[in-house]
Amino acid sequence: MSKYKAQGINNTFKNARKGVRLVLKSEMNIRVHMICAVFVLVFAILLGLSITKICILLLTIAMVISAEMLNSAIEFALDAVFHNRYSRMVGMAKDISAGAVMFVTFVAVIIGCFIFVPPLVAMF
Repeated sequence: MSKYKAQGINNTFKNARKGVRLVLKSEMNIRVHMICAVFVLVFAILLGLSITKICILLLTIAMVISAEMLNSAIEFALDAVFHNRYSRMVGMAKDISAGAVMFVTFVAVIIGCFIFVPPLVAMF
């Protein structure tokens, strides 16, 4: 038995929704990612892309947004532990997590090019 009380499935989802709301309210970058994701999905549907390609896009979008959420969680946790004081090691950790988001975003753009360029070229 755990020393912590089981929170139940309803509270689990409640806490997850609260986390999504928190990151959407507090982080501008995630709002930009969400807006881009909506445009990408609408564009994919308008181009008539296959379900497989749309699923690849959804997984890619999930990867980018998850990376951004983890980056935000790392930043919040480090700020809480170090009380917003400057530390070279904290700065390095934040830079590394931001770099991970940038890397995932670059890969997402490459995947988007592989998916969107051929149908666009075929149209012209």
